[in-house]
Amino acid sequence: MDFTGAGLQSLNLELTKRQRRPRVAFGLWAGFALGLHAFYLHERWRAFGYLSASLAWTVAALMMPWPIAAGLGTVYLAAALADLATLDRRVTAYNKALRMRLSLRKDSAPPPGFRGRYTDQDADIRAYTALKEQERAGHQAPSASAGKTRPVASPSFQEQEAALRAQTKRRPLKTPRS
Repeated sequence: MDFTGAGLQSLNLELTKRQRRPRVAFGLWAGFALGLHAFYLHERWRAFGYLSASLAWTVAALMMPWPIAAGLGTVYLAAALADLATLDRRVTAYNKALRMRLSLRKDSAPPPGFRGRYTDQDADIRAYTALKEQERAGHQAPSASAGKTRPVASPSFQEQEAALRAQTKRRPLKTPRS
């Protein structure tokens, strides 16, 4: 099978291959100090920001007193948790932008020999649609011989119950032997 031609199948294959998975992004968030999840989502500035913040915190932890380093670490951790809260939304936004970029690209053309919609196949659809438009909910469509014969109506629920009662009075039900 050749899926390299233009069309929906090749678009879906490429989209599936290039989409970002939330599970992977959340797994990479564990390495937030290195910005792995941001690199995965192609957010270069955010990733380099995490790397530089990690480096700055490491230097602060080694050079400054521990209360200042702990305070900076707390701020850094709060920023990482805020980043975690928006991670799912950012994965969705990346995938949506990717889908738009792939489906609206200029190089996509219809497959060779594509002639558009065939109008000769619409006759069956039009006849079916006309038949369905004549129907009302729960009623049969009028047939060609509607005026000649009256359709047989099924008995109502009450008539069926009355017939069952009359039948059981004539013939009592047999009970199984124990």
